[in-house]
Parts: sequence; structure tokens; C-alpha cells
Amino acid sequence: MSEMSGIEACRQIKAVERFRDTPIMMVTVKTDPVDLQLAFAAGALDYIGKPINKIELLTRVRSVLRLVHEIERRRTREQELLEVMRQLQERALGCTQCPHLASSRRNVVFGVGDINAALMFVGEAPGIDEDQQGEPFVGAAGQLLTKIIQTMGLGRDTVYIANILKCRPDTPGQAYGNRKPTAQEMQTCLPYLQSQIDCIQPKVLVALGATAVEGLLGRTEGISRLRGRWQTYRGIPLMPTFHPSYLLRNQALSVKRQVWEDMLQVLERLGLSVSEKQRGYFLQA
Repeated sequence: MSEMSGIEACRQIKAVERFRDTPIMMVTVKTDPVDLQLAFAAGALDYIGKPINKIELLTRVRSVLRLVHEIERRRTREQELLEVMRQLQERALGCTQCPHLASSRRNVVFGVGDINAALMFVGEAPGIDEDQQGEPFVGAAGQLLTKIIQTMGLGRDTVYIANILKCRPDTPGQAYGNRKPTAQEMQTCLPYLQSQIDCIQPKVLVALGATAVEGLLGRTEGISRLRGRWQTYRGIPLMPTFHPSYLLRNQALSVKRQVWEDMLQVLERLGLSVSEKQRGYFLQA
């Protein structure tokens, strides 16, 4: 390919909408600065590489091709994951395996976040706010969870958040409040969460509260005994910790510090940097 045909190819690439903002660099095996400068000025090129020999050019081309192949592979996998999650969510939206929950729910609360997330938080079940909005952890406890995630240096859009139950447990005869999901309800709904975990393949799971731990691990000895101690679920490290709602009821600095120490362990297991400022949160003055 001549340099002029290469420049024309760059123009054609830039004319395609999906590549309009994609940087293009052209390297040459001979110097033709006038043509390259004209192309650069016309917006066909973003960078002009220095002239290189053919062997070096071939090496760079191979490196670029490997990179393009990896990008396409990841893009294809992400599209496949999105489709799998879409189909899973569609099944959950129409689920009636628990007739009493299906008849009382307003929305199925599937999950929210990044399907490529390295960190996944798991709660027990939606509350009234989640049932109304169709998104997990949006009430007062959810707002606190968001603050915890942000203090970790992350965001709700970079983690994944879900519950064991996708429907709010019904509360017949109660004007307000929530109830704990039954073991049968959790067992019935658990395959949806397991499919989410298998699809996302997070590096670390965080179980929020005793009920989530019971639903995932079948252990009932209490969250106070289990929190801060690594467990394993489906081959993935799992950190049990207090549910954010417990922190709303118990404002003791020592309890906040316990949860934060759990999150510090999570950050370290993820290989993320932890600042000295972060290590010092919620310590006694």
C-alpha cells in the first residue's frame, strides 16, 4: 500500500461514525512529510510516526493486530454476557415460583452495576424502596452502602449489587416493615443469583448481613462471629460483614470500624491500593 493510499484509507476510516473519535497513527517506511502533514491538517491522521524500517514496521503491525484481536475478543465476550444477563433478567421478571411473592411484588429487583465487576455485593432481599424502584439498595441502607463503596474509591457503576431474593418478602397484616426471607424462599430464588455470579465472575464477594450469609453458605452461627473472616462461595473469596441497616441502628464508632476493616481486607484481596487516610477511618480519636 502506498502512502497516499494509506492516507486515503485513514480518511475513509474517519468517515465511519464509530471510528470518528478513534485516534489513528500512520507510520511510514520512507519520508514524505508534505503528504503526511496535509493529511494531518485535514484530520485524516491524529499522529505522525517517525519513519521506520520494514522489520520494525512489521513488528509494530503484528503488535497492533494482537491488540485489536484482544479488544474484539473482549467486546464479543461482553456482548455475550449482556445477552445472557438480559435473558436471565427476562426469566426473573416473569418468575412465579413463589406465588405469594409474585402476587404481592411491584417490581422484580434483579441487580445493578458492571457485569465486568471485580467486586460483587450480595444482600438478602429488596425492601419497600427497592420494590418500588426495581433497583437493589436504594433506600437508607442502600445510600449508606453507596457511601461505603465510594469511600473504598469505587462507585456503584464499577461494582455489582444484587440480592438473594429478587422479590420483596410479603408482609400480610403489616402496614409497614420488612420480614426475613424464609429458607425455602432463598433456596428457590438462589439459582438466579448463582447464574449472575457465574456470568460476572467477580474476584471477591461481600455478603451483607446474617441472612445473606445463611442463604449463601447455609451458616447460622451469627454475623458477629463470621464477619471479617474469609469464606469461599463457588470458588470465589467471600467476606461476610454487617448489613448497612445494622449500621443505621447502631451508630457506635467501633461497629463502623469493624465494617471498614472488612472492606480494607476486600481492597487488599482485589489488589487495590489503600491510602494511609483510608486505613485511619473510624479509629478512636
